[in-house]
Amino acid sequence: MSTTSSAQAYHNNLVGPVMRAGDLAQAVIEAAKVDNPGKEVFVDDKRAYIRIHTEHEMILRQATIEEELGRPFKMNDLEVDLSSFAGQIESRDDSVRFYFAKKL
Repeated sequence: MSTTSSAQAYHNNLVGPVMRAGDLAQAVIEAAKVDNPGKEVFVDDKRAYIRIHTEHEMILRQATIEEELGRPFKMNDLEVDLSSFAGQIESRDDSVRFYFAKKL
């Protein structure tokens, strides 16, 4: 039988992308801060990849990513640098949402 500390349970409520390091990942970090006001954005830089998380829900909008990149961007291009993600994902033409249906 395993035990889970409250810190581990909190960690399990974090959602968001795990991305290959680069310009797009940096733009997504900034977009996460803009598109999720009032939420703390956690960034875990592992050099080759970057975990970008918020608690319970994260929304990333195409317009915000474009603004941060300084160029046009299609949301399906996010998949190219998206190594993995935490939570469930809901994709739309102009945004992506990472979330948990249940909270721990």
